[in-house]
Amino acid sequence: MAYEYRAANPDPDRATYMDSLTFLDRAAKAKPQPVYVLHGEEHFLKRQVVAALRKIVLGAEDDSFGLSTFAGDKATFAAVRNELSTLPFLAPRRLVVVEGADPFVQEERPKLEKYVAESAATGVLVLEVKSWPANTKLAKLVPENTTIHCKPPPTHDLPQWCAGRCATQYGKQLAGPAARLLVDLVGTEMGQLDQELNKLATYIGEASRIETADVDQLVGDSRAEKTFEIFVLIGNGETGKALTMLDRLLDQGEDPLKLLGAFSWQLRRLVQASRLQQQKMPLAEALEKAGVPHFARRNAEQQLRHYGPRVNRLYDWLLQTDQQLKGGSQLPPRTVLEQFVIKLARTAPR
Repeated sequence: MAYEYRAANPDPDRATYMDSLTFLDRAAKAKPQPVYVLHGEEHFLKRQVVAALRKIVLGAEDDSFGLSTFAGDKATFAAVRNELSTLPFLAPRRLVVVEGADPFVQEERPKLEKYVAESAATGVLVLEVKSWPANTKLAKLVPENTTIHCKPPPTHDLPQWCAGRCATQYGKQLAGPAARLLVDLVGTEMGQLDQELNKLATYIGEASRIETADVDQLVGDSRAEKTFEIFVLIGNGETGKALTMLDRLLDQGEDPLKLLGAFSWQLRRLVQASRLQQQKMPLAEALEKAGVPHFARRNAEQQLRHYGPRVNRLYDWLLQTDQQLKGGSQLPPRTVLEQFVIKLARTAPR
């Protein structure tokens, strides 16, 4: 899936850039440019862009002799400039990467501004930074197609990215529900998602398609099955027992965010089934269309009765709890999850 970068720049103080996924999508046809800036917080995408640049600059048979790497907190412009000017053995140009280059850029900004205007023909400079203020002279000197923003796609697009990555990198199909469960269980860090895709592709062996059960078994360690037991208790209004089981999972080392991901996977299916039912679809058909397994449908019906009209608030509750677990609350994660379970288990007013 490609993401288009902004081609227009209505604000002169705001530099345009290319999205990293767009760059990677076009890398096979790209030509080497003198300077690249990789900015943003997603380290996996930065690694992918650097790997693509190695092929662009050094060729498919890259043997690493043409690559030089510097640490940004120790690099000097003189050393970097010397590498850029030195033609590698049996290679047309040299690739010089400054990792964590924020302090390097801050210290050497005037020299970098001059270099960008008069860059060496023998070298390609890559600055890997977290911050790249668009209103600086240096940012405006670097072309938009080599200013690459390494930011993950929106969370709702990550399952599609996982499916595409799984097909192109590992040669396996990833079922839509399996992709959504993977993101729920693992989170939004793309490097971790890629590691799990690699493991899943190996796990299924000669099979061509990764299913939801594969993700739950290998990635979730049956986490969805464990939380299903909590939802049985919630559906019965047994708050104390549900909290006891939650505490047991947390005491066993379960990550609160990944538990919430498993909760989310189950609750979203209930919301979808409820909305289909509100559109006059028979409940059994709605549950099937929402992806509720046959063995879980009786409990799902009980949960829908338990929530009543509150089912339409489940998405809001999930979002609020997710924000709280990610730093939006001063309460311990255990307390946040316990409050969430209490809210779910509370009997709907009649």
